[in-house]
Amino acid sequence: MDDHILLVDDDPGTIRVLASILADIGNLSFAISGADALRMARESAPDLILLDAEMPGMSGFLVCEALKADSELAHVPVIFVTSHREHTFEVSGFDLGAADFIAKPLNAPLVLARVKAQLRVKHLADELRRIAATDGLTCVANRRRFDEALEQEWGSARREGEALALLMIDVDHFKAFNDLYGHPAGDACLRSLAQAMSCACLRPADLVARYGGEEFAVLLPKTSQVGAEYVALAILEAVDALAIAHEGSATAAHVTVSVGIASCGADSTSWLPVSVDRACPRFIAEDLVRAADRALYAAKNAGRGRASTQDIDGADISGPSRSVQVARRPAGAAPQVHPITAGVREPSPQAATRFAGPACASTGAGHDQDIE
Repeated sequence: MDDHILLVDDDPGTIRVLASILADIGNLSFAISGADALRMARESAPDLILLDAEMPGMSGFLVCEALKADSELAHVPVIFVTSHREHTFEVSGFDLGAADFIAKPLNAPLVLARVKAQLRVKHLADELRRIAATDGLTCVANRRRFDEALEQEWGSARREGEALALLMIDVDHFKAFNDLYGHPAGDACLRSLAQAMSCACLRPADLVARYGGEEFAVLLPKTSQVGAEYVALAILEAVDALAIAHEGSATAAHVTVSVGIASCGADSTSWLPVSVDRACPRFIAEDLVRAADRALYAAKNAGRGRASTQDIDGADISGPSRSVQVARRPAGAAPQVHPITAGVREPSPQAATRFAGPACASTGAGHDQDIE
């Protein structure tokens, strides 16, 4: 894996020297000002930053402070490159979050050693973060990672006025499955379902997470309601295609899932403030979860093995949700998973025709209600 190292110094000569020393270590990029360094780091987070402590305009200390205040960049190690040798200067840098110091004039073996050491630490820290954000059973994102991603994507969607959708997915009659086949089989079932859901989500930005127990969540940035329905159809078909036997299910002879779909469109009023005097949104991220949860229970009440959808604007209003039942394919038929573009998803005419069915009332039940 090639590491990305950002070199920041207002002296082009110093950058040239550092570049010659580190040429074989990774991919190098350069900035000659603090403002440029921040912009480049935010566009593509580097694995390591070598930063001149003293630059005109925005000093290296101010750059480091800004980096550590950014949740997306706080984990990036910063090595200060400086001609200062005072202990108080280094202490100030460490207090800001610096990982190390390299003194000028530059010593090539020492620069290499310090850079390699920090990259090793970065790799270990990245792996620990990955493990901490991954569900141990299914290997998809865990609840903690989902909560973080939801807040990030909600904030981004609100700032940009973009669509955001969420699927809440529950395995139908899973308690009966465990009772009939045993918990090891139940674990294997959850792993297979998680893999099927991941395969149905074709964009890198899509996040499949285990929400808890037999419940999963799929976060879909820049995805409209019709696009979310499109992905829900792909998931329902992918689960059908697994054909995991479930003799204890009252829904089908194999394992099925129910899907609750909630969305906040690019033109949604959810981004509007409550009033011109109060700069707070009408809804918060938890309202999207609440809407998807209500839609999920509507799908359950409609017979399971299907999806129901609700816009976030109706999250606090008891009323009908649109019920979506996927037509079962003939035995042995391959699942029809429609292609999904890299941008905002739109359904094909064929997919749209399969999203039909009787309306059903939402129960407004929460996750603490035990519904198989």
